[in-house]
Amino acid sequence: MQIRPLYDRIIAKRIDPLRQTASGIVIPDTAAEKPEQGEVLAVGNGRLLQDGSVRPLQLQPGQRVLFGKYAGQTVKLDGQELLVLREEDVLGVIEETATAATLKVA
Repeated sequence: MQIRPLYDRIIAKRIDPLRQTASGIVIPDTAAEKPEQGEVLAVGNGRLLQDGSVRPLQLQPGQRVLFGKYAGQTVKLDGQELLVLREEDVLGVIEETATAATLKVA
């Protein structure tokens, strides 16, 4: 099943960070906080303005975004937990630079 967001809403999937400390201690799911990063899966058509025109969204599927801890509405679809939120709830887009990508490999 697929879901298509309306207007200025987006569908995102939370990206779970590594649940292990530097010393190797594994953090259980009950003690871990919800991740504040996600991957955009789908975007709506855009924000409907007062004059009737539609402003397209700046986000695109596949982008990694940063959002507030309690932002959006959580829904389950096909056993997968997804987050529905407005574009204005997104705090920023996470962009990998060439130097960051090289540091991860090294």
